[in-house]
Amino acid sequence: MKAIVQNEYGTTDVLTLTDLPEPEAGPDGVVVRIRAAAVDPGVWHLMEGTPYLVRLMGFGVRRPKARVRGLDFAGVVHAVGGNVTRFRPGDEVFGTCEGSFAEYALTTVDRVTKKPERLSFEEAAAVPISAFTALQALRNRGQVAPRQKVLVIGAGGGVGTFAVQIAKAFGAEVDGVCGTGKVELVRSLGATRVFDYTREDFGGGYDLILDTAGNRSLTSLRESLTPQGTLVIVGGEGKGKWIGPVGRNLRALLLGPFVKQKLRGLFSTENQDDLQTLRALIEAEKLTPVIDRAFSLVEVPEAISHVHEGHARGKVVITI
Repeated sequence: MKAIVQNEYGTTDVLTLTDLPEPEAGPDGVVVRIRAAAVDPGVWHLMEGTPYLVRLMGFGVRRPKARVRGLDFAGVVHAVGGNVTRFRPGDEVFGTCEGSFAEYALTTVDRVTKKPERLSFEEAAAVPISAFTALQALRNRGQVAPRQKVLVIGAGGGVGTFAVQIAKAFGAEVDGVCGTGKVELVRSLGATRVFDYTREDFGGGYDLILDTAGNRSLTSLRESLTPQGTLVIVGGEGKGKWIGPVGRNLRALLLGPFVKQKLRGLFSTENQDDLQTLRALIEAEKLTPVIDRAFSLVEVPEAISHVHEGHARGKVVITI
């Protein structure tokens, strides 16, 4: 099979299109013929091995343990292990795996489910990682509730486009912050007000702020919260080779015990229950992926660079 392979850390120059053996299902595995994959900002960090904290978290100190990048996918079941009863060859599925930038990938039953019928393979592949992050940030960390006033910063990006829709589905009043070219998109997703950060500030009085952009200080974000509001910090870019964007999360954790406002970070997790929740929202037409551009497998380096530059409207996908 063809796959985008990485044997060392670095920029997109370390990625090559290579022939690899097709994965085998084993007793408990599910082999999927990948039809589409998605690119999230974390792919750049895993490719480059920065911040160095990424390497210490088990991804490989000197070189990456996983040679093929990519987590999100949608495709067709190719083979299943003898212990697998939930799926059979030919089923259309979506979920996560280790190495979706390839023609075939191995996953497990707890990381995959049936593809929503109303979505294309490209749309379904765009969902898992970014929508997991949005859902867990709003529901688990932010405890979003009906009639709350919620602000999503970075509302036109991969996580942000899902967050606006999920907050709306939970009954909140949602505002968004984004760049000029994404204002109409964010408004179309259900945001009550949309602030163009190049021209205006967004004021205050928010019960919950989800910040995916990473370029505002904790002080300025707290000023926009109600006295007992909640700030959830997700991703974002930060300087420093060792901890990078994790720095704001750590500062929020240290400051949290001394203020009435709730300051929280998030490291999202993949799980079957949340994948089913997202699928239900999609089937109820409360959640629809936004696709910026589609690239081919050979164009994965260009796709990763495009996402890293921060200008994508919604998600970038790989068609395989």
